[in-house]
Amino acid sequence: MRRRSVASEVAHLSHPSELLGFRDASYTSDLGAAYQGDSLLLMRDIPSDSVDLVVTSPPYALKRKKDYGNVSDDEYFGWLLPFATEIRRILKSTGSFVLNVGGTWNSGAPTRSLYHFEIPKRLAGIFHLAQEFYWLNMARLPTPAEWVTVRRVRVKDAVEMVWWFSKTPYPKADNRRVLRPYSESMIALLEKGYKAKLRPSGHDISTKFKRDNNGAIPPNFLVINNNESNSYYLRRCEEEHTKPHPARFPRLLPEYFIKLLTDRDDLVLDPFSGSNVTGEAAEMTGRRWVSIELDPDYVRTSAYRFEQTCRPTLDLLDVEFPARLGTGATRNIPGRG
Repeated sequence: MRRRSVASEVAHLSHPSELLGFRDASYTSDLGAAYQGDSLLLMRDIPSDSVDLVVTSPPYALKRKKDYGNVSDDEYFGWLLPFATEIRRILKSTGSFVLNVGGTWNSGAPTRSLYHFEIPKRLAGIFHLAQEFYWLNMARLPTPAEWVTVRRVRVKDAVEMVWWFSKTPYPKADNRRVLRPYSESMIALLEKGYKAKLRPSGHDISTKFKRDNNGAIPPNFLVINNNESNSYYLRRCEEEHTKPHPARFPRLLPEYFIKLLTDRDDLVLDPFSGSNVTGEAAEMTGRRWVSIELDPDYVRTSAYRFEQTCRPTLDLLDVEFPARLGTGATRNIPGRG
């Protein structure tokens, strides 16, 4: 199959549902299109140099098998590499690839697998590591129970890695879009002023330090609790007697990177979209989006996320969607989003 490679071919698209050419989307929203299928195969239909941001959370390499599917830690990189290679091809030169991957424990011992730290080393041949982020989820349950709550020899594992990869050393990014409110001490400093001087640490604090920049530059440590319990998505799943996706990440996580790394109308892709949290975050921030998910049930229920902001248009008549909505070579597994 001949791959399309002209970026201008994408710029004039009236809607992301045109991105994959002849393929029909499972549903569309005002700004995006959701597809059901193997993301490795579907990404091959996406033109090269056409996507601004790929942000995703594929299944982790957990020892205990999950309903949504996962591979072991020793198989993980071999499974991930074909997807990463295809992602690099479809990214623009200014584009980024944000990958959330949690850790796992070694079987039968209170020690950690290093598989998630191997990922940036192994991907160094095709990506630059722009920065690593640490996501703290205080709502995480104290697991594994054997070592944390029974024997009490380890503490709760509440931090996950988020790797920010880029195609070139200078991807599009602007931290002014993710500024945090100033602390009370910084507000006081701005009001009272500050004497420029050399600090004991050796840092030369100039008069520019007291300039009001409308917020503080955030660190690469993200505190976002994942405790969704009464969202519209969950209520709709309950109404329709359908099972919600069991491993959703919080909308604020992809939203942070969407704001940091893209402009309005840029194109965001999640190739392991799960319940399509990434698509919802992109829609709410004015970005175009494409999601791909292997499991048809997850695709079907993910459409609930767009009922309040727009009316999803269902395009596949052979897929039994909820009535209320109206108008490869490598093994793929469902995503976590």
